[in-house]
Amino acid sequence: MSRSVEDSAVVITGASSGIGRATAQAFAREGATLVLAARREEALAEAVHECEAAGGKAEAVRTDVTDQGEVEALARRAIESCGRIDTWVNCAAVSLFARFEEAPPEVYRRVIDTNFFGVIHGARAVLPYFREQGEGVLINVSSIVSSAPQPYTSAYVASKYAIRGFSESLRMELSLDDVGIEVVHLMPASIDTPLFQNAANYTGRRVKALDPVISPHRVADAIVRAARKPKAEIAVGASGRMMAAHRSTSRWSYERTASRMVDREHFQDWPAARSRGNLFEPQPGSASVEGGWSDGNSEGGGSGRAIAATAAVALIPLLIWGWKRHRNRSLF
Repeated sequence: MSRSVEDSAVVITGASSGIGRATAQAFAREGATLVLAARREEALAEAVHECEAAGGKAEAVRTDVTDQGEVEALARRAIESCGRIDTWVNCAAVSLFARFEEAPPEVYRRVIDTNFFGVIHGARAVLPYFREQGEGVLINVSSIVSSAPQPYTSAYVASKYAIRGFSESLRMELSLDDVGIEVVHLMPASIDTPLFQNAANYTGRRVKALDPVISPHRVADAIVRAARKPKAEIAVGASGRMMAAHRSTSRWSYERTASRMVDREHFQDWPAARSRGNLFEPQPGSASVEGGWSDGNSEGGGSGRAIAATAAVALIPLLIWGWKRHRNRSLF
C-alpha cells in the first residue's frame, strides 16, 4: 500500500546537515509539514527557510537525541503543531575514527549514546502516538557498515549493528499486534556529508570519505520513498551492496580486503590532531548538506578507480561460490 506524503507530518532528527537536511528538503518538495530537530539552532533555522522555499511547512526544535526527555518533548511539540505524526526519521549520527584501544571511553560511549540510543529515544517517544493513530512509519537511518564492517570505526559500526538488530526485533514485536506501524532500516553506503569533518579523530591522520561517495540527496529520495511505501530494509548505493555481498560469501576475504582498503583509502596524507569533533558540542560551520567529497568518483557520476576496484573485489567470491555450486551439482 502506498501512503501519501503530501500534507503528512514528518519529524526528522539530525536535520541541521547532511542526510537529515537533504531529507527535510525532499519532504518539503512533496508538500509535507516538517518538525526538524538537531543541536544547532542557527543551522535548523536555515533548514526551515529552505523547506518553506521548497513548498513545505517547517519548524525547528532544538534537540539533543542523547536526552530522552528532550526527544519526548520533540514528539509532543510535533503533535501540538501538526495534530499527528505520520513519519519519524531517526537520522542523527556522529562518528569516531580511532583504534579501539586508543579511543577514550567517554568518547566511545558518546557515539553509542547518539547513534543507537538516539534511535531508541526516538522510537520510545513516537510509538505511543503511532499506536493511538493506528499507523505510522519509523525510519531508522543506519549504514551499510551494519552488514559490512570496517576498522577504525568500531564504535560507529557497533552502533549501526545495534540499530539493525533493534529495528528487526521491534518490527517482529509490532507484527504480533497487527497495529499498522512500519519499521524501516535504511543503510546508506559512503555519503558526501560533513560527517567526516565533524568526526572525533584519534588516528593521527586526517579523515576523508571513502570512495565512491553518494549524494545525500539520493539517500533523501530513498527515505521519502520509504515513507510512501515502507520496506523492512533498504540499502542505498551499489558499492555498499557489493561489499555486503562480499562479506556474506567470504568473511575472511572481505575482512582482509576491507581492512587494507580502509587503512589506505579512508585517510589523507597529512597529520591531524586528536579531536573529539562534534560529539559533545556542535562544530562551528560544517552544517551543509554536502561535505565536498565528490570529485567524479561518485556513484551515478562516473565510474572511478574505487568503484571498479570495489566491484572486482566483491564479485570474486561470488564467482567462486557460483563455480563451486555448479561443480557440486555436476558431480551428482
